[in-house]
Amino acid sequence: MEIEPETVCRIVFKVRELIVGDDLMAAYDAEEGPDNDGFRLDEEALDAEPHDEHEHDLTYNELKAFIDDLPDDKQCELVALAWLGRGDNTKEDWPETVKLATERHTGHTAEYLLGMPLLADYLEEALQKFDISCEDFEV
Repeated sequence: MEIEPETVCRIVFKVRELIVGDDLMAAYDAEEGPDNDGFRLDEEALDAEPHDEHEHDLTYNELKAFIDDLPDDKQCELVALAWLGRGDNTKEDWPETVKLATERHTGHTAEYLLGMPLLADYLEEALQKFDISCEDFEV
């Protein structure tokens, strides 16, 4: 594995921040309801792409930019780690998994990864297979 564990853990932490923000917003929506305090369900929001909801979310945009700024080989390893943590492959298949991620690389890595609801869990699970823990990088 060539990608720095600290880089992967930074992504894990940011994804967790994003999830907490989403959970808070969902709690607000449930508490306020569609007709309270002038809040109305936006029809455009229902039709929006999954990432449109984060268009103005600073954490999401920062995370997306961070992933987009990684060199292509690191982006491919990040995808391979997500697949490994999801259980698609084993640690022994690592070189082939990275090769497959490289072959399928489209330039939309951030959108692809951030579309995985369990991304943080997948990345942490994959790091554990390499005997790495994000606890070593928490601030």
